[in-house]
Amino acid sequence: MRKALPGLLLVLACAAPAQAEPPSEVFPGIASALVDHYDFEHPLASDPKKEDDQGRADSRTPISLVNGGAAMRTADGAFPGSKTSLQLKQVQPNKKSNDDWKAGLYSTSGVASMKAFSKARGISIMTWVKVTGEAPARNSNSSGTGDFYGAIGFAGILSGDSDGHAARALLEAENHDGGMKLIALGRRIDGGDKQFWVSKADLRTLLPQGKWVFLAGTFDFDNGTVGLYLDGKPVDGAYAVKGDPWKVIGAPEPDVTSAANPRGIKIGGSHPANNKETNACNCRLDGLMFLDRALTADEVRGQYDWVTKGRR
Repeated sequence: MRKALPGLLLVLACAAPAQAEPPSEVFPGIASALVDHYDFEHPLASDPKKEDDQGRADSRTPISLVNGGAAMRTADGAFPGSKTSLQLKQVQPNKKSNDDWKAGLYSTSGVASMKAFSKARGISIMTWVKVTGEAPARNSNSSGTGDFYGAIGFAGILSGDSDGHAARALLEAENHDGGMKLIALGRRIDGGDKQFWVSKADLRTLLPQGKWVFLAGTFDFDNGTVGLYLDGKPVDGAYAVKGDPWKVIGAPEPDVTSAANPRGIKIGGSHPANNKETNACNCRLDGLMFLDRALTADEVRGQYDWVTKGRR
């Protein structure tokens, strides 16, 4: 047996300390309500043209980056710690085609992983948006080159009977009372009436070109209320529909959405099946979240402060 030589130093290799997990970009107060979350920094391992869902393990819903694929991930994070956002745009503004850069998924049978939004008492949508081009976009379905869409689609959950346009919950801009306004739109019953909160200020005032803003829409289907927020603060505005469009007055209680899984998600316009172009968005999105209850104003503010003032 060989003896150790006098004076020989034995060096023990120590394992490097485990790398600490980066702090979550999700405010802890809303984490339990988060169903789907897209940060556009997680390509699906089997297909980089799809984005993986960082939400609940039992509700993972990858989405397609339509027409632009992996090139749609852009090195422009909306908030500290974010590296990449999603570029959405028109490719041929004056030509009828199906090549707009948008995202989402669509299934005529409904998306089973999105069951949390079936028979839901509330839904919330939150995302960062930066306008990077014409807003609204040119209407590629019109023969007139100077015609523009009457709306801009940011992000929404489709209804259970949607053809790729009708939404159960949606953040958008729309022509209203002579101007393009910011809107949070909800539909409780598939095929039923919408209710939406419309901003008082013009879209260009609220979403100036080239500036990241944090948008949130909350939809309390049980109480019949809609909330719209910008950078964590309520947006001054009013309801567009009088009365009880969601049919929440009277029995039975509670009031919930239709008992049908959503047909998918639309991001940057409509028709994620890529069979039509409508309401394109020349913009970037980051930190997109879908939650299965209506957040409070304090919770919306909490998420905004969490990512802008330093996560702990």
